[in-house]
Amino acid sequence: MRSTRASAAVARLNRRSEGRDYALVLTNTGLFKLRERTVDGVSELCDPLTLDEFVRFVDAMGPQKLVRITKNEAEFARQLVKKPKT
Repeated sequence: MRSTRASAAVARLNRRSEGRDYALVLTNTGLFKLRERTVDGVSELCDPLTLDEFVRFVDAMGPQKLVRITKNEAEFARQLVKKPKT
């Protein structure tokens, strides 16, 4: 199913954004829209987007999850930096 990536992105957004309720809408043309359900009603948050554009849009919304880096990963990244020639 095409919308699996889109629905997974909306589920991640709902987990990151406590107290807010986002919903995925699939249009009859096969495009995706994001809606937010509130006490006042439903509001559209974007124009119809293709799958890739929609996933990028949703992933950029809301609070972002911090990526945890271990000491070993940090040390490895530090060693990858080129040293200036002397």
